[in-house]
Amino acid sequence: MIIAVNTRLLLHNKLEGIGRFTDETLKIITRKHPEHSFVFIFDRGFSAEFIYSGNITPVICPPPARHPVLWYFFFEWGIPAVLRKYKADMFLSPDGWLSLRTPVKSIPVIHDLNFFQFPDFIPGSVRAYYQYYFPRFVGKADRIATVSSFSRQDIAAKFGYDMGKIDVVFNGATDGFRPLDAGSQVNVRRIFSRGCPYFLSIGLIHPRKNISNLITAFGEFKRSVSCNTKLLIAGSRKWWTRDMQRALDNSGCMDEIIFTGRINDDDLQKITASALALVYVSYFEGFGIPVLEAMHCDTPVIASEVTSLPEVGGDAVLFVDPASVESIKTAMVKLYHDGGLRQNLIEKARLQREKFSWEKTADLLWNCIEKSLLPSLTATVSTAAKITTAASFP
Repeated sequence: MIIAVNTRLLLHNKLEGIGRFTDETLKIITRKHPEHSFVFIFDRGFSAEFIYSGNITPVICPPPARHPVLWYFFFEWGIPAVLRKYKADMFLSPDGWLSLRTPVKSIPVIHDLNFFQFPDFIPGSVRAYYQYYFPRFVGKADRIATVSSFSRQDIAAKFGYDMGKIDVVFNGATDGFRPLDAGSQVNVRRIFSRGCPYFLSIGLIHPRKNISNLITAFGEFKRSVSCNTKLLIAGSRKWWTRDMQRALDNSGCMDEIIFTGRINDDDLQKITASALALVYVSYFEGFGIPVLEAMHCDTPVIASEVTSLPEVGGDAVLFVDPASVESIKTAMVKLYHDGGLRQNLIEKARLQREKFSWEKTADLLWNCIEKSLLPSLTATVSTAAKITTAASFP
């Protein structure tokens, strides 16, 4: 079978959440299934690191799709042309976007519906594109993959899509996330947090990530506990808002909050493994990969008690109400003072994290593909059997 894949988010040294999902799953799937051919569709020049095996044909299909107008031309004109040229049997789109102008069977991986839940956080033209096209993408899909049971239910409820045709393919954690020895942690803190212990926040700085309440809660923590602990916020400030600036100005500890900007994967692994705790108090997550990555680093986690995060954290996370500054601050105080609690969470996390891996993710995604392709595969086998029979018995 020929499976075409939207790989526009495979960007060298710029793998964000969905790009990481795309990289990790396709690396496994293409190598485990050499009997099938894969056409990787890039919207710009690509890195050879993403051509994982010999059964991959890379195709550049301009224009670079980073704007609503260009999205339209890439998905509605470029993609159909590639699918026709290579006679694709399936189109897989790990970022959830489909083409409406092709009869080829299609599977989107819809990670979450945050753009419907928080439309005010999205620029007007982008919001309009999402609101018009995503219901149509769902209608076009032969099956849908998503990364949590929460998102599965959310998609079914929002669009009335048959839940039996939505497959959950939980995320995994990259191999590099592992504990660091005490000496290495000291060195990481010297580089990133002025040699001090720190609470860590990871991800694009965006209103959905609840940065304002996080900063305010940390200010309350500092007023409650006399210590040199910092708050390290790792992520691009692309979505910095007035509320965030107000929270920072009023925190009373502006000098204790360190913004690293976007950092590379190696440093991300190190700062995760050296943190006092990850504080992940987002209002909405389709999965929450940083929670799982922290578990692999033996780093305790404070996380929101909403959306998908309880699925990921299980009983290994200290859950809080993201809308309550007091709830977040109290959890910080508990983890700072209580070494027994920290160790208990770490031990539980060692069990919880075993439920998730990229190998399992890839296998689940492949099962979703096979369910959609089953009629075609059956027809191919049947045709081959008839040809063999005819050849054997003239």
